[in-house]
Amino acid sequence: MARAPGDRLRVLTCGSVDDGKSTLMGRLLHDLGAVPDDVAAAATGPDGAVDFAALVDGLMAEKAQGITIDVAHRYLSTPRRDFHLIDAPGHEQYTRNMVTGASQADVALVLIDAVRGLTAQTRRHALIAALTRVPTVIFVVTKMDAMAWDRARFDELAEEARAFAAALELPPVQVVPVSGLTGENVTRPADAAWVEPATLLQRLEAASVATAGDGPFRMPVQAVRRDGLARAYVGKVAAGRARAGQALRVQPSGRTATIDAVIGPDGPVEAGEAGLSCSVTLDRAVDVARGDLLVAADAPLEVADQFEIDLVWMGDEPMLPGRVYDLKIATRTVAAQITEIRRRVSVEDLAPLAAKSLELNEIGVCNLSLSAEIAFAPYAESRTLGGFILIDRATLGTVGAGMIRFALRRAHNVHRQALTVDAAARAAAKGQKPTVVWFTGLSGAGKSTIADAVERRLHETGRHTYLIDGDNLRHGLTRDLGFTDADRVENIRRAAEAARLMADAGLIVLVSLISPFASERRMARELMGEGRFVEVFVDVPLDVAETRDVKGLYRKARAGRLANFTGIDSPYERPETPEVHVRADVETVEQAADRIVSRLQDLGRLRS
Repeated sequence: MARAPGDRLRVLTCGSVDDGKSTLMGRLLHDLGAVPDDVAAAATGPDGAVDFAALVDGLMAEKAQGITIDVAHRYLSTPRRDFHLIDAPGHEQYTRNMVTGASQADVALVLIDAVRGLTAQTRRHALIAALTRVPTVIFVVTKMDAMAWDRARFDELAEEARAFAAALELPPVQVVPVSGLTGENVTRPADAAWVEPATLLQRLEAASVATAGDGPFRMPVQAVRRDGLARAYVGKVAAGRARAGQALRVQPSGRTATIDAVIGPDGPVEAGEAGLSCSVTLDRAVDVARGDLLVAADAPLEVADQFEIDLVWMGDEPMLPGRVYDLKIATRTVAAQITEIRRRVSVEDLAPLAAKSLELNEIGVCNLSLSAEIAFAPYAESRTLGGFILIDRATLGTVGAGMIRFALRRAHNVHRQALTVDAAARAAAKGQKPTVVWFTGLSGAGKSTIADAVERRLHETGRHTYLIDGDNLRHGLTRDLGFTDADRVENIRRAAEAARLMADAGLIVLVSLISPFASERRMARELMGEGRFVEVFVDVPLDVAETRDVKGLYRKARAGRLANFTGIDSPYERPETPEVHVRADVETVEQAADRIVSRLQDLGRLRS
């Protein structure tokens, strides 16, 4: 009898490099006849011995064109079960692959080399398996043949593995001794009498497949299309089931409607079950867009915009609190900021550590703030509705993977107060349009001097202005910050928030900051809103800036007495399309100021 696709067990092999994953996978695939003849022949030596690691390498080369993510996938079957094997590379730089694989797995086989024992990467992979809620974790002690099946060595490693699993709050785990090279206790019983009779394969055949269960209906909307005269909302059912006549709620908006029909890949179906890709039509027109959730009307999800999360950082550049990233959860994408790193988690002993940023492969518990509310479920309840990725807005690369723990209380208790007098009214009373003019450039480029000249001209024409200067800011609002990348990001965030409030008061605000990172300048632009942000790039060559070194900062940086100095040992990311590009090495201050004021007039920012 054919088995349903949902019965296929997704098995992740993970652990440190050279712990025997390829040999173990090769043994399983070989013994179960899942290897093409040509690949098997290429991995078989003249003496008939099979190099199982080479066999897996051959399979990966065969499938290279079909792999869409950096996790190797193979399939095999036994009379009792179908398997989907996912191999997570053991190298530390590929930790992101482990996160991807673990988020899909029903079972994680965490390998332990019987000779080397538990390594930092073994512990990191076990921690990720726990964070991503892999339902079943099995520690597999490999290369037992190299230890002559020494029971004392196995018991020592099993005790250590179980203690670490208990610290991770995993359910009781199995620890299984094997030899991928000989196949003992993998697909056939071990020769050692002390080994429990169930082989690794038998344990996998008995494992449970994770299911979405029979909970309330949830479906993230992937697309909206026309189905005749009606609109159809397309997505993959994350949980529960949907039938015609069932009342639904659209989240986060809260609007309600009733299902007219559920259409599967081959036409109308009686019910949309968990795991099915389908489309839903409703009895009336409601505002539904990609990223919304359709849920059972009587069991809505929680909606919030601030959370405590677990975060695995996968970016080459460190994670900086305050920097804006794009967050993708299910089919929804919103802007996101890590507002606080509550603690970094030690891979060795799970101890909480203080941290100002997270480096590549580090894991932390953080507070997260979003630009808009989302409907969600804690990751412990739903991988789909509680798991997310963070995307770098400049490179579009995935830099983090997160799991929502819970919404912060402030997300529900703190609300914006509606005000009678708004920004437009305040600006109208002053006869001007609120605007933020953001001056960026190297230290010594002339930003503050030019900004001061621009403010003087605006003041002379009766404009209401305020100049936020970076040096002055550090005597008050940002006096607690240093000059690390993380501190620079926070410095710019505070300056941008202050400028936004002043613009809301109807002022023309001039901000003079080095602001070296393009992502933070983009954040400031988006914070101000459409048309209210004007970027002025005050540009001089580095050698010219150094000749203007009235503060002696470049000399200190060159002498190694001033760390993290922009242009010397900290980068400056040049604006690509500023509204005004001032060549301060060839223009006078007066010429630059006149051109900036003229540009503001052209943009309509000085007309009431």
